[in-house]
Amino acid sequence: MKNSVYILLITLLLGACDKGFEEINVNPTKPDQVSVSTKLTATQLYTSGSRYENWRANLIYSSTMIQHLATTAGYWSGDKYTWNRGYAASLIDQYYPTAVKSVEDMLLQLETEDAPAEMKAITRIMRVFIYHRLTDMYGDIPYFNGGKAVINGTLKPEYDAQSAIYADMLKELEESAAALGDGTSAFGAADIMFQGDQAKWRRFAYSMMLRLGLRLVKVDPAAAEQWATKAISGGVMESNADIAYIQHTAGPEGINKNGNGEVFSADGNPRMSETFVNVLQGDPRLPILAARRSDGSTDPADLKGLPNGLDANLLLQQTGEEDTTPYAEPNRNIITGEDAPMFFQTYAEVEFMLAEAAVRWGLAGGDPEPHYNAGVRAAMNMLELYGSAAVIDEADISAYLAANPFDSANALEQINTQYWAATFLNEYEAFANWRRTGFPVLIPVNYPGNETNGTIPRRLTYPESEQSNNAENYQAVLAAQGPDLLTTRVWWDAE
Repeated sequence: MKNSVYILLITLLLGACDKGFEEINVNPTKPDQVSVSTKLTATQLYTSGSRYENWRANLIYSSTMIQHLATTAGYWSGDKYTWNRGYAASLIDQYYPTAVKSVEDMLLQLETEDAPAEMKAITRIMRVFIYHRLTDMYGDIPYFNGGKAVINGTLKPEYDAQSAIYADMLKELEESAAALGDGTSAFGAADIMFQGDQAKWRRFAYSMMLRLGLRLVKVDPAAAEQWATKAISGGVMESNADIAYIQHTAGPEGINKNGNGEVFSADGNPRMSETFVNVLQGDPRLPILAARRSDGSTDPADLKGLPNGLDANLLLQQTGEEDTTPYAEPNRNIITGEDAPMFFQTYAEVEFMLAEAAVRWGLAGGDPEPHYNAGVRAAMNMLELYGSAAVIDEADISAYLAANPFDSANALEQINTQYWAATFLNEYEAFANWRRTGFPVLIPVNYPGNETNGTIPRRLTYPESEQSNNAENYQAVLAAQGPDLLTTRVWWDAE
């Protein structure tokens, strides 16, 4: 889509946004409002995210807590389990006045205009994705009245229990998937994820159902199996052609830049975590994902990972090195561009979930090994979306699988370690799946003065402004969920 269209989107939609749950009171039913198709494009871009929340919630916190990235920079709080309230609240601060507000407005407009059922279904699916990312990160959140200040006048919404949110999201996916056919939606090219392909949206809905169903394994195993069964029966992603992602562009106006890419353009501090580099030894993805900071070498022998939890003084004490230039960083020639794709859910993830469902319940044909192999192959092949320099030869993939065959004795660990590798840079999902499964096994850091007593955080925290702007509901959610701390577990992350 051309940059002029994105300029229009930002002019009409972004200019009225501010942070927090309270929203500008503009009548969304006026006849001169923006078309709902244009709003879908905007909503998808909002969901992919700006530099603001991708820098803070996705990278500074999630990527380092999950040990994909590491850095000695002190403001990278997640690497050391320190607490920057503004950074921790960045996703919730940014999403409510943009993605949430926009998708709720779309649903009202679609109803008002008596739009086709498939347009409503696609919007409902998009809405589930937005809220599931929020609730997975924070736990209880405003959901049933979220983003509805201009719709029903709720300026100080209550926080809904995550158990109720999950029940409704799964219902929404089931109903929406059933409403979709096999043709092209009236959204057409305004749908920059699937170009209006209803079948792909349906498979995305069932793939998300599988993701959300598996989230329940610790808190309600029977429900997890039930929803996984429904998702598989409904029809999940079938190939890399079904990947849910946004292809960004690096135009001069900066409207459609990849938020992660903008971070890497501005911040040279992150390095590949030692944990991640160690797992990628012998993996053909390593020289695509990483390069040595000092000279750009991608020779695996040159790619050294940085331990997590260090500052400059600790690095010097432990290694004798004065800076991190000898260490590997995300490969700036391939994966960190402002025009890079941003992944919401991939076929590789789906195959790994099918493998897990086969292990746990005998679903998906009952044999996890073919799904595991398909997941590894898909995770490597999908890198070609970054460009020709990221293509991996099929022979190299086969050689890797031969050297690292499926291990039924350690199936869940192996499957979810590969899931972790496949979700690099989609750190929201990597963090959520690690909390769900405990894999890969990560060794926590114990940086001086950390906020978690040397344990990996379990969530991010609410905006500090809620203590005064929405005090009654803020106190109620603390009473229901627990203290607003990095160590408080969300509902599905039961001990």
